[in-house]
Order: sequence, then structure tokens, then C-alpha cells
Amino acid sequence: MGKAVKRSIGTAIKILSSNRERRYDLDWLRVLAVLLLIYFHTAAIFYKGDLGVFYVTNAVTSPAMEIFILLVHQWHMPLFFFLSGAATWFSLEARTSNQYVKERFQRLFIPFVFGTLVLVPIQVYYHVLMTSDDQKSYFQFYPQFFNGIRPSGNFEWAHLWFIVYLFVFSLVALPLFVYLQQPPGQRWCDWLATKLDRANTVFYPALLLAIIEATFRPRWIGFQNLYDDWANVLLYLSYFVYGYIFCSDRRFGQLLDRQRYWVTGVAIVGMASLLALWLTDTAPDRGYSPAYMIYQAFRGFNSWCWVLMVLILARSHLNFKSRLLQYANEASYPFYILHQTVVVAIGFYVVQWNAGVLEKFIVISTGALLATLVTYELLIRRINMTRFLFGLKSISFQPQLK
Repeated sequence: MGKAVKRSIGTAIKILSSNRERRYDLDWLRVLAVLLLIYFHTAAIFYKGDLGVFYVTNAVTSPAMEIFILLVHQWHMPLFFFLSGAATWFSLEARTSNQYVKERFQRLFIPFVFGTLVLVPIQVYYHVLMTSDDQKSYFQFYPQFFNGIRPSGNFEWAHLWFIVYLFVFSLVALPLFVYLQQPPGQRWCDWLATKLDRANTVFYPALLLAIIEATFRPRWIGFQNLYDDWANVLLYLSYFVYGYIFCSDRRFGQLLDRQRYWVTGVAIVGMASLLALWLTDTAPDRGYSPAYMIYQAFRGFNSWCWVLMVLILARSHLNFKSRLLQYANEASYPFYILHQTVVVAIGFYVVQWNAGVLEKFIVISTGALLATLVTYELLIRRINMTRFLFGLKSISFQPQLK
């Protein structure tokens, strides 16, 4: 009994001490992942492949953009959910469960509703202009946004699917996270860290991801409607939980450091293999065949390797603070909510220019970055009402004393 008590106390002290420090590497990754989205969605304008057609498209596609899209798509959203799970660990250290639910509602649900009603219809409007002869004004079109649900209608949540998925995951996983904060859950995290540490491997968690992809992806290819998207729901929920567990013990990060060369090599070889399949059009056809299920299992394994490789690079090169990070950390969430609408709006006009793909890509991505930044600075950052709508905390203005 005495040994068990001492072990529980030691585990609790170790867990608490390992998470008091600010994880600047995770902050930088979140900021850079949001920034990458501007270039990812700009590239989608020049891509017409298996991942779907973007809201506005250029008449001429680009093989380089296709490669960029395929490479980033493999690991980018899994990384977002992993980082969100990590952030949840720190959030629950400082909040009760009720406070956490209230914070999730304010930070996720309210911006989701606002963005769906205000920002997403603009994207759908430009898509309608691009793909049909209907040239109504935006105000004439807006009531039609609520006519049916995509793909048979206009209503959708576009890139804000990530926010509503994260909101649901936060509520669904909360009982598990509360359990992991208790002594039995802490002992389980300690046991897992010990097992992986002794095995000196970081690949075991990929087994679950590979099983999910092989089992569910043949049926649910990836239409983010939440209620009929089981491959994505289970995959991203797993990454969300993994991110939380990753922050529960220092040994997970230390294991990553020891395995950095091995993980990087496996990730690069795996991605090269997938890229060869994609570019030669030799990937198995979708269906519950052994070949396709093995292919999807390998995709699940490879996505884990790439998330780990990105984490390793961040731990090595991005674990520092700066004024830029302090500014970008707050700005990144409004940037996420705004960016795709701005990309679509600018892209609609630029694709009509008589210019090359590279010139259009530079104009759209740079214009979207600057326009989003200006919008954040002028209409969000200093105004409490819009800060609230974009999920930011209110700021208090202190009167100056004369």
C-alpha cells in the first residue's frame, strides 16, 4: 500500500512538473500550420484531383500544385487535431470541467455559428458565380444559401468543419481527459510512457490509425458533414486524444528526440512511396479489397510519421519565445476563420487574368495574407464585439490618468 501511494504521488509530481513550462514549439507549430493554410488553399485553385474541386478554379491546373496539395494533405489536419489535444491538456490544468466546457462554447461554437452565417456564404456565392450562369448579387443570393445541404444544396460549413469537429471532440473526450487527470488515469499514462520508453519506439500508436483508415476509409472517403464521416471522425479524434496524452509525460517528448533520425527517414521514404503511387496513377481503386485496405493502412501509418517528424523539427528549432509569437498566437485563430473566404474572393477575380499559374498563385496568396492581416488589425484585434465573435478574450481599456 505504501509503495502504491508513493508511486501515485511521484507520478503526479512528475506530470505536474513536466507541464508547467510553456511549450513554445507547439505554439509555433500552430501558427505556422495556420499560415500554411493560405498557401494550401491557394494551391487548391490550381488543382482538380481526387480531393475535390475548390470553390473557384483556374482554367489551367498545375502538377506542382498537385504535388504540394497531396504532400500537405497527408499530415496537416492530423497535426491540427494533435496540437488541439495538446492545448487541451494545458487548458484543463487551469480550469475545472465546467469552465472548460464554457470556454469551448465561447471559443469554438460561437465563432463556428458566426462564420457559417457570415463568411461561408461568400465562398458559396463565388462558387455559384464560377460554375453557373446565375449572376445574382450577393444579397439576392444569400437567402438561397439555406436551400438544401451540400452536395444537393448550398448550405455548408466549408473550412469551419474543423471547428465544429473540435467542439464535438472536446465534449466527447472530456470524461476520458478527466479520468486521465485522476490517479488511475495518471498511472495509465505512466505505464504507457514506460512501455514505449522501454520498447524505444514511437510507432505503436500508428497501429490504431492504420486500422481506422483500412476499416473505415473505403466506405467514408472524407465528406466532412460530421454525422456520416466516420473515417475522419475516428481518425481525428484519435489524434486529438494522442495530443493530450503526449503532454502528460516528458518521456514521450524525450523518446521523440532519441528517435528523430529514424522517424524522419521512415516518414520521407513512406511519403515518397505514396507520391510515386499518386503520380503514376497506380494507387488501388477504392473499395474493400485487400490492396486498397493495405494502401489506406499505410497512409494512416505515414500520417503519424509525418506528424511526429514535424513535432521533432519543432522541438529542435522552434522552442523559443518572441514578440512575433505572442502576436501571432492570438492572431492565428481569427486568421483560420477568415483566410479561406479571403482566398476565394481574391481568387475569383485573379483566375480571370491572362497570367501564368505562378504569377496568379503569388498574387492570390500574398493578397490573401495581407488582406487577412489588415482585417484582423482593423476589425477584430481592438474591438471586443468582433473579438467575441472570433473566439478571442475581451480586452479591457484602462483610462489614462492626467
